[in-house]
Parts: sequence; structure tokens; C-alpha cells
Amino acid sequence: MRAATAVFGGIAVLSLATGTAQALGPTQAELNNAATDRANWLYVDHDYRGQRYTPLNQITAKNAAKLAQTCSYSFPEKEPAQTAPIAYDGILYVTTAHYTVALDGANCKAVWQHKWEPKAAEKFVNQRGAAIKDGKVVRGTADGYLIALDAKTGQSLWSREIAKSSDGYSISMPPLIRDDLVLIGPAGAELAGKGWIGAFRLSDGEPVWKFNTVPDPGEPGADSWGGDPNALKHGGGTLWTPLSFDAAKGLLYVPVGNPAPDFYDKERPGENLYTTAIVALNVRTGKLAWYYQVISHDVRDYDLTHVAPVFTTTVDGQTRTLIGLTGKDGMLRVLDRDTRTVLYSVPFTTRENAEGPIGTSFQHVCPGALGGHEWNGAAYSPHLSALFVPATDWCNQIRQAEKAPDPEAAKKGELFMGGEMQFDPWSSAKGWLTAFDAATGKQLWRYQSSKPMIGGAAATGGDLIFAGEVTGDLLVFDAKTGKIVYRHNLGGPVGGGVISYAAGGKQHVAAVSGFVGGYYNRMAPDIGGGNPTVTVFALKP
Repeated sequence: MRAATAVFGGIAVLSLATGTAQALGPTQAELNNAATDRANWLYVDHDYRGQRYTPLNQITAKNAAKLAQTCSYSFPEKEPAQTAPIAYDGILYVTTAHYTVALDGANCKAVWQHKWEPKAAEKFVNQRGAAIKDGKVVRGTADGYLIALDAKTGQSLWSREIAKSSDGYSISMPPLIRDDLVLIGPAGAELAGKGWIGAFRLSDGEPVWKFNTVPDPGEPGADSWGGDPNALKHGGGTLWTPLSFDAAKGLLYVPVGNPAPDFYDKERPGENLYTTAIVALNVRTGKLAWYYQVISHDVRDYDLTHVAPVFTTTVDGQTRTLIGLTGKDGMLRVLDRDTRTVLYSVPFTTRENAEGPIGTSFQHVCPGALGGHEWNGAAYSPHLSALFVPATDWCNQIRQAEKAPDPEAAKKGELFMGGEMQFDPWSSAKGWLTAFDAATGKQLWRYQSSKPMIGGAAATGGDLIFAGEVTGDLLVFDAKTGKIVYRHNLGGPVGGGVISYAAGGKQHVAAVSGFVGGYYNRMAPDIGGGNPTVTVFALKP
């Protein structure tokens, strides 16, 4: 065993290395070509551009009724089932708060299973996926560690504390790997944390660069917080959803969360950069290339959660590269990558009192704090030039506190919210899956679910959309018409990713269901859900 210590972001980071990875893929070349890969699902959003699209076309609208469950795997712990699987060479890699497993993608048999034993307190135990490259599976933990496992054996290769849970941090987002760099950052705005994203060596977790999504005093953007160092110190802007990467530009796109405290804004006047914004960074250096702030001075907890899909399509006879931006405010904004202008902006869920200041009296707001887009994003079909956006439609009453929350109390577990929210009855909550023309934003079709749709969607070369509902149903849609061509109940709410991949010469579909966790199970206990479960489907012989 090797141990090494370095200083990163003001804390000592400890690395424990216990082995050497086998010489496995995926290689950088495979990751570069993931968008056209017909067998694998190499990133939680399928590929660097986050299109959530596979060219696989064995399953179509004509034969989808012949789908059948082939196998399932349930994790040995009941923790939130919000993860997104990845698939490489017929093996699924799936995570929960403490477990990482490799499953045979054809029969769900465990190839290996690794359990993380926490080394510090865990404030939040949400976990949303791993990344894979060069025989290493890399993920974050709820107690602030970044760890790497051997993709063949599950053996621990190294672990490094990169964020202090005692400062309110946890790691829930999936990393992205490019060359020898693992890109990731912590969550923690609700506990008075301050956001950043960092790059770490794939070989041993050594820190390489760091970018503050809420600036330090004196850094560019710091003056957008009214000059209060305390506001910067506890400004939120933390990360909890997937990144995307533009190989043509060498830019990492970062979806930055809301400013903190959520509702109380009197001590943070100004734009509050770089919260609720897409931040484009040079992937090698972490240097800021550009940013686009979706909401200036947010007071509604409207995180920007997704900076994908990134796609190229024809607009008015011209080829343009565009970035889909979605978040908790329920708006789909499509941004021109090169001009940084918004091509169009359209709602994908109910919006009411979604702009402007709030006061100390309750105001009805849609989307609410769990509305719009959360940890799973939209899918893009290059074949149909269409975007497919799942949504939560659940409103809140919110009001601002009379005084600012205490960041020291947040360290003891009290939420750094700055106000109060009351959810509308669960009976009123619903969901949507909406198809949009990717070049114009015109609605093509829309499906209304009886409950929120928080599971990840997948588009395929067979012109299908695979998606899940909190009702527990896996749904298969004809992507052209929105017609449901297959439905199967998984026995628990679908809150994780839905993907498609090839194993044993057949196209498979995998969905994550189970206990959702967080506000969902506190405010909507009837949705139930047991241990996180991966269920796999394929066509009957």
C-alpha cells in the first residue's frame, strides 16, 4: 500500500493506493467515439456530448411489444436509487452510496462487488454514477472521497479525500474522465458549502487544477456578490449533476447550482457569478473560457442541472453546434456554442411566479424546489433532430426568512435555506415527457404522466425513447409519434438512469429503480421503493 498527502483547496488530501489496474479499456479513442458506439454506454449520459443516444436499432416500434425482463440485481443496502449505469464490453457498472458493482449485462450476475467503508460523517448519501477509462472505475463518495477501482476485479486502486464532509460537502455527481484527468466537484450548498470543480490524476488521484464556481475574494466575478467575503465563503454554486465535454474546442462544460442561501438574498446583492450558469473551462488547465448565466441572482433554488445534449444541426440552412440547457426552472434553452446567444427558450413544465423577487409572505411557485429537471437530463436523436425532455411538475409555496440563516448552524446539520417552503399535495404532482424539434424548439408531442418523471431517458437508432416513471413503470415510446409501444412495472419508482447497450449479440435495456430518497420519500411516502435494483430487458427469442 502506498500513501501520499497533498494540499488542495485549503485541505490536506490523503491518497491510499492498494493496487495497479489491469490493462483494460475503454481507451481515449473509444471515449472519443462513444457517440457512434453501437455496443457500449461509456458515460452516464452515453458520451461526452451527453446525447443519451445509442445507434442500436434491433428494438423498434414494430417489435418492442416482444420485450421481456431477462434479469435483475438488487443492491444489499436501501439507499437512494438515483444512479445512472454505464456499460462497457457487456459489463454494467452501477453504484449506490456505498456499493459499486460490475454485472454481466446479459444475465445480471455479479462479476464483482466493492463496498466503501466511510471514513468521515456522511451528510447526504445521494449517488449518481461512476466513470470508466483504462481499466479504472472512478466515483465519488458521500464522505468526500474520490476512489478508483480495478474494472476487472473491483480491487481498490486508490482513494483520496478531496472535500471535507465536516464543511458540509458530499460527492454525488458522476465524474467525467478525459485523458489522464478525472473531473468532479462536491455538493453542499444546502449546508453552507461553496462550489468548485477540480481535475485529478487518473493514475493516483493527485490534484491538478481547481476552479471556484463561487469566486474567492479578488477573483474575477467576486464583485458580483456585493463585496461581502462571508457571502462568497458560503455562496453555494455546488455541483451534483453530469458534466459534458466538447472535444472540438477542448472545453469542459459545467452546470453550476443555485446561490446560497436559497431564498434569502439580502446579503448577496448582484449577479452572484457563476451560480446557475454554464461555465466553459479549458479541460487541461481549468482556465475560464466563457460562461452564460441562465438566471442572474436566483432566489428560487433553480439550479442549472444540465449542460447537454451538445449537438450539431441545421438552422436556417446553416450548420450550428448547440448546447441544451435545462434545470429546475423548467425551461429548455438552446445556446449557440460559438456566439453564446440563445437560439430559443421554451418551457417543458408548468411555470407560475417563476421570475422576480420573493418576499416574506408565501408565494405559490411552479416549478417548485423539486421541479423541472433534476439529476437526469434530456436525450437527443440525431436521426430525428429532436430533443426528448422528461420533467417534474410539482409546485411549492415559498417565502423568505426575516433574517439570514447561520452558516455555523449549517455545519451542525441545519439546512442553509434562508426561508421556508411547503410542497403542494403529492396528489397534484405530475410529470411530462416532451419531444421538441431540436432546431426550432417546436413541440412535436407530449406525454403526461400521473407522477413526476425523474428517471433518465434514452433515445435509440430504432427511433425509440426508453424512460421511467415514479409510478414504477418502464415505458417505451415511438420517438416519432409519442405512442407507448411497451410498458412494464419494475416494482419501485424509477429515479435512476435508463440506458441501452449490447451484450451477447443482443440489444438490452437497463433501468434503475427503488427507494428515491430525499424529499420524495418524506413528502410522498406512498411511492415506496425497496433497495436500488437494476432490471434488464431484451427481445424474446
